[in-house]
Amino acid sequence: MAVQPDPIQDDADVDIVSRVQQLVENGRMAMQSLTDANQERVNEAVTALAWSIYQPERARELAELAVEDTGMGNVDSKIIKNSRKTFGTLRDLIRAKTVGVIEIDKARGFVKYAKPVGVVGAITPSTNPAATPVNKAMMAVKGRNAVIIAASPAGFATTLKTVNYMRDALEHIGLPADLVQMLPPPVNKEMTQQLMEQCDLVVVTGSQNNVRRAYSSGTPAIGVGAGNVAVMIAETADLDSAAEKICASKIFDNSTSCSSENSITIVESVYDDAIAAMQRAGGYMCSAEERQQIIDALWVNGKLNRHVIAKDPDVLAEVAGLPEVAKSAKFFMVEETGVGDDFPLSDEKLSLVLTVYKAKDFQGAKQRLQSLLEYAGMGHSVGIHSNNLDEANELAADLNVVRVLVNQAHTFGNGGSFTNGFEFTLSMGCGSWAGNSISENLNYRHFINITHLSTEIPEDKPSEEEMFGAFWEKYGK
Repeated sequence: MAVQPDPIQDDADVDIVSRVQQLVENGRMAMQSLTDANQERVNEAVTALAWSIYQPERARELAELAVEDTGMGNVDSKIIKNSRKTFGTLRDLIRAKTVGVIEIDKARGFVKYAKPVGVVGAITPSTNPAATPVNKAMMAVKGRNAVIIAASPAGFATTLKTVNYMRDALEHIGLPADLVQMLPPPVNKEMTQQLMEQCDLVVVTGSQNNVRRAYSSGTPAIGVGAGNVAVMIAETADLDSAAEKICASKIFDNSTSCSSENSITIVESVYDDAIAAMQRAGGYMCSAEERQQIIDALWVNGKLNRHVIAKDPDVLAEVAGLPEVAKSAKFFMVEETGVGDDFPLSDEKLSLVLTVYKAKDFQGAKQRLQSLLEYAGMGHSVGIHSNNLDEANELAADLNVVRVLVNQAHTFGNGGSFTNGFEFTLSMGCGSWAGNSISENLNYRHFINITHLSTEIPEDKPSEEEMFGAFWEKYGK
């Protein structure tokens, strides 16, 4: 078994800089095995990485270990995440060209060649300690790169087993295991910082502190923004369908996903009927008194309570002191009226708590979504349940957000779906609104450089009249 890495002992003589340097060098050496590889061979490598986690016994084993390792989420959801995300990503990658000539644009005289970006430093979160490392490794190797994973300390055991499975899979098909490596324990800020500074590209999912450090590391970086998904239920929505989708999305992996709905804003004319539909779907509507109990349970000294976030509903109900009937609910609805620091329920909660707002009409609901974005989760995503596509188009035109999902369950749609056009990923770029360098789902294109071969084309030089005529006519020369 291609086991890696060995622990770094707590010893003053240990040189973290040199150790990371060695890992980077190992990656560069391993990349040589793909220098002359054709697309078929690269696709074999990507498929091997996918199969290392997709096979049913592995998907379950790593899901069980992740819940044990982190204390977050639930096994059944993580099995789905390990398999569905991996399968969808494999679909996208197998269809893409990343070796040699990837495009011929005769009209512009270009022939485009894909080249590796180098050794990728991949920072991964505790919420997905198996799925995210594989997802990033597949994309990196698709570009003929090597990857070094910096695991979250909370999910280290899961990520280590995942990485070793990937390394075995590479060796099984005759490729060097060091195409996929990870930082050795104990992973700390100093070591992660060294990886950011020494690798060729940093890709960060998770802590916004890590995202900011990556962008200031001096290395080209891709970081993704925080989530706080806000969804509207409009007047023309199919209420039961909307409620079922919101419930399925909200409860998936106990709301560990950044794409999990954090709030719903309901137009007043359908408010009561929508709440009834949400209750039929499994939601428990908290009273005003229980609302405060939820807040007190969720936040301790201003920070989210690790004893209730991403935990099963009965755990949250017990800690919050909710009645016995609440323990059988799937999620908890809490009404709110404001947004901002004085209204903690307006922020991301990583729990089975769904904030509920009432709006007078569509315009009021749109403004609520905008205010929620501006407070937390800028650029990430919003959703609308409506049979009026004009309303969805208006949200997309007016809100500073990368993704607007229409009549979809966010957790299953934002990061790629078999029924929408988003690329499968576990890392959602949120644009400059969130301080990100990309405004799309992380995908293989971010892991290749492109060489442009240019040949001459027939002259494409318009006349001055074509360029300035309308301007001259309106304003004069």
